[in-house]
Amino acid sequence: MAYLSKDGTPNRRNTYWSGGVIAHEQGTVVKDWGWRLPIALVYPNRYYLGMSNLGLQVIYKQLNDRDDTVCERVFWEGGQRPPESIESARGLGDYSCVAFSFSYELDYLNLAPMLKAAGIPFNPAERTDDHPILMAGGPAVTANPAPLAPIFDVLAIGEAEAILPAAVPVLTAEGHRNEILRKLSSLPGFYVPSQYTGQVIKRQYLADISHSPAHSVVLTQDTELGKLFLLEVERGCSWGCRFCLVSRAFCPTRFRPLGTLLSQAKEGLRYRNRIGLVGPVVTDHPEIEELLRGLQAIGAGFSLSSLRLKPLPTSLLKLIREGGANGIALAPEAGSERLRRLIGKGFNEDDILGAVERAAFFKQLKLYFMLGLPTETDEDATAIVKLALECKERARETRLSINIAPFVPKASTPFERYGMASAPILASRLRLISEGLRGSGIDIKSESPEWGQVQAALSRGDNRIAEVLSIVETNSLAGWRRAITKTELDMAHYATDTWKENTILPWAAVEM
Repeated sequence: MAYLSKDGTPNRRNTYWSGGVIAHEQGTVVKDWGWRLPIALVYPNRYYLGMSNLGLQVIYKQLNDRDDTVCERVFWEGGQRPPESIESARGLGDYSCVAFSFSYELDYLNLAPMLKAAGIPFNPAERTDDHPILMAGGPAVTANPAPLAPIFDVLAIGEAEAILPAAVPVLTAEGHRNEILRKLSSLPGFYVPSQYTGQVIKRQYLADISHSPAHSVVLTQDTELGKLFLLEVERGCSWGCRFCLVSRAFCPTRFRPLGTLLSQAKEGLRYRNRIGLVGPVVTDHPEIEELLRGLQAIGAGFSLSSLRLKPLPTSLLKLIREGGANGIALAPEAGSERLRRLIGKGFNEDDILGAVERAAFFKQLKLYFMLGLPTETDEDATAIVKLALECKERARETRLSINIAPFVPKASTPFERYGMASAPILASRLRLISEGLRGSGIDIKSESPEWGQVQAALSRGDNRIAEVLSIVETNSLAGWRRAITKTELDMAHYATDTWKENTILPWAAVEM
């Protein structure tokens, strides 16, 4: 059979999406299904979050720019609404291919409820030619496809722009499900579990991103970054922090040409008066100051998604302030010099304090730290207090806040074998910091160690995790714990144990 649309007429039911949300969008693509390959692009979380995901927008444009495909978006509103497309209000079962985009491992917990609501079997062996091909991709999948391998028909390893073009002709060809999966398994970057014979799957990426635009396609105010026209400035990161997935999943570092960025920003001003510059380290762009001055010249305000505190000259900070930013965020990550060297940050305390002094004219300054890094002690946690107080002293008129997240080991990084610190240790060190900063005027925000351990288990999980995902009843800690108990899996093995060098990693099939 050919995996083409089963019915060429969109439903157009007066659902929540077509009746309200879609009316607030600009740039929505609605195509006649006709003979085209219908693909559901699924962001397994809320619309409000997903519509600020630039990767989702890039794939949406890439597929809809083709004449032989129609791509429609599907989100998950926690069961409040069925998983129907924005564009035609169709359920997942109406599509020939359902492609999930996973940026974060915790979104795996929404997978079973979505498939159940759509009437799609969780087990690939139970799917027939009448069911869509289930595909998954994104940074989390690229780093470690193992937890999802027993669930999905196909897993895409690498960047969508480099992978999807070769898949569409295979999906539209005549043939039964197994034949299509066999053909997909022969394409670079595709991991097809049912056809896997032990070969290494090499991550695919675009060598040159200058001819592949990455910017907002559908704009709406009903999203986190709704006031911005998003524009990717660079992809990848060359700093190689040992805990970070970005420099592995998106290497090598690639920059977009200045002229191209300014041209796309000028087009974006038709829709928004502020440009959101996106990338792992936007200030690494070799012509960043020229870019910001160019944006000023065309009358655009701008925001930067990220910046590195070294180098961070005053001239650049002033341009950022003139672009309309009231505050900036810096990431020392650790309080002690020893830990910063261990994780590969490449700057010292003088660099941090100097950057804070130069940024003192901003109204707000946020500092990001991690707690529970490998070899961390109570003294390292106390060093966060000392450093934060020093920063406050250098920027007395600035509202200073710190964000503390637990270290979560990520697959395919240098720290992949290290376990997390236990929840009691993290709680104890967080108390040290809170008590040390009491009365300082510094705001503290911390992320949940318990949720961090769930993320660690999903990040370093093997195919046994799929069984847990199949029986999680609610996206909650209680739901996760009940599922872990039922499967009798050892949570500590995945989350807090440090693995020996001779341990075979669940993601050994992937070459980053």
